[in-house]
Amino acid sequence: MKTDLIIIGAGPGGYHTAVYAARQGLEVTIIERKHVGGTCLNSGCIPTKALCHDASLLDAASLVTGAQPEVDFDRISNRKRDVVEKLRQDVESLMAQPGITLVRGNAVFKDRNTVSVNGEDYCSDNIIIATGSRPKPLRVEGFDLPGVMTSDGLLELNTLPRTLCIIGAGVIGLEFASVFRSFGCEVTVVEYMKECLPPYDQDISRRVRKAMEKRGIKFVMQAGVSRIATTDGLLEVNYECKGKAGQAVADIVLVATGREADSGGLGLEAIGVATERGCITVDDNMRTNIDGIYAIGDVNGRCMLAHAAIMQGMRCVNCIIGKPDDIRLDVMPSAVFTNPEAASVGLTEAQCRDAGLDYSVRKTPFRANGRAVADEADGGLLKLITGSGGRIIGCHVCGVHAADIVQEVSALMAVDCTVDRLHDITHIHPTIAELLVS
Repeated sequence: MKTDLIIIGAGPGGYHTAVYAARQGLEVTIIERKHVGGTCLNSGCIPTKALCHDASLLDAASLVTGAQPEVDFDRISNRKRDVVEKLRQDVESLMAQPGITLVRGNAVFKDRNTVSVNGEDYCSDNIIIATGSRPKPLRVEGFDLPGVMTSDGLLELNTLPRTLCIIGAGVIGLEFASVFRSFGCEVTVVEYMKECLPPYDQDISRRVRKAMEKRGIKFVMQAGVSRIATTDGLLEVNYECKGKAGQAVADIVLVATGREADSGGLGLEAIGVATERGCITVDDNMRTNIDGIYAIGDVNGRCMLAHAAIMQGMRCVNCIIGKPDDIRLDVMPSAVFTNPEAASVGLTEAQCRDAGLDYSVRKTPFRANGRAVADEADGGLLKLITGSGGRIIGCHVCGVHAADIVQEVSALMAVDCTVDRLHDITHIHPTIAELLVS
């Protein structure tokens, strides 16, 4: 079967790219071996955000009543599954529109223009690999014990653990730590690095950790896990912290040590697609070293975010059809939906300093904002970084609506807005976003 474009993987990057390509007049065949929606919809962004929503309701109820509400974890889990199922059906509907053919099964390259699925060959001059990523395993003794799991397993729990130990203080680890603490669990986070959220600006990372510590979450930083064992029916995480041995005991252990590109089984070696540290190597148009083969999203390792995959997919299709665009892949916002929320875009202060840039930093505490005080959310911080000529080059926020604020700044950065121009833009009062011009 010959088509204009083959996409391998129906996660956010894959299915959004299929829809965009079909709207540009291309006939698209998209291949998925599991559920449409990929990790993000089925075991990542969406189910965790459903849990974050319920956790925020519990936090609000606790704040108003002064007591910890009773948690109906079965109801919470069922709602999460309902959300995933509804959105999965929506994606199925998108994949049924004219111009798109959804094929289920494992894709394997036969040559640079042909992939085989369930014994049938599909051919195209343009093939996009969008197979995403998988949890990175923790190679220590005991990682395969019952009760030691990745985020996939934690999302499938039917009962709420009393205690939870999380190995890794990145985005995944902190979101689950925040959620399960809101559900009433005792949570310990063990992290190898000096600070949580390593890619984030240190002022923001530190503030997030301090706020979570106030909520009762225990952090053990600069700790390398050596082994996991069982003791008295519980799991014991053994680690070394600053030369001293320590242990964290819990009912469940979540391994949240990051994710790695998932391109296994595609037969890339046979056709000579280049990889580096497991990720498919691409240029700025998502082209691999093999003509006509592209890679977008987590599998190329450039930026492991769903919205990055979507925008890379658009850039890829534009390259194929010769359509110019103004997509700024260098302006890529990110957010952590913890309590408190954190978000970031652009350069951190440390990156500016290391690069020897001429830059300025303005820090604005949330306590200076009327809406934040009214919402009992005045513990946050906004950090705006400007470069030469006052051009905005970074924004980092810890606090309520952090993602919304950073999204606004991302739009401004994409058009090279200066801080003076920002101050000429009217902001609704009273909103948290007024912090940008205060």
